[in-house]
Amino acid sequence: MTEETPGFEEKPDVPSGATPQDAESKAAPDEGAAPAGDVAADAGLVAQLDQVRMALNERTLDLQRLQAEYQNYRRRVERDRIAVREVAIANLLTELLPVLDDIGRAREHGELVGGFKSVAESLETVAAKMGLQQFGKEGEPFDPTIHEALMHSYAPDVTETTCVAILQPGYRIGERTIRPARVAVAEPQPGAQAVKAEGTEETTEAPAADDKENGGPEEG
Repeated sequence: MTEETPGFEEKPDVPSGATPQDAESKAAPDEGAAPAGDVAADAGLVAQLDQVRMALNERTLDLQRLQAEYQNYRRRVERDRIAVREVAIANLLTELLPVLDDIGRAREHGELVGGFKSVAESLETVAAKMGLQQFGKEGEPFDPTIHEALMHSYAPDVTETTCVAILQPGYRIGERTIRPARVAVAEPQPGAQAVKAEGTEETTEAPAADDKENGGPEEG
């Protein structure tokens, strides 16, 4: 059994020619240098973070597209719902037009009295609330898009094709015409314009100047 000599410490082997500082630097670990494993781990985390960001951007774009499609779908559904409602109302009011015509004729003949008058006015009020509008007046110019001519005549006191009698009023809902106004029209007399034009020319001609009295110069 060997005994350790007190006062002596084991020192690392130092090659010949090396200084004590070289031995100490060899014995102490390099504290400033990062391990290679930590650098690789950081690079992996950065790559994973980039992938997560790309996935988040893609999901955000998908969500925005879905939201835009949903908004467009809601607008289409609302537009279709309004169109279906307008068609249903127009069909209902079209069926009521003969009843409204009877009410109008009864009013013209003074037969709209008593309970019948109250019911008729209530029906007209409900139809107006649903958007029904009556049109067609005597004296207005004839418009083939909203008028239907059932009678035709000539009149000397009109300058264009004019509605001179409303046989059946027209009805519309908003801008949609559900029945044109049935009217009697009158046109200007074929020769009235020519006669009027000739008369106008005669009145616009300047009167001929009176001839000056002929007289020669006085002879001296």
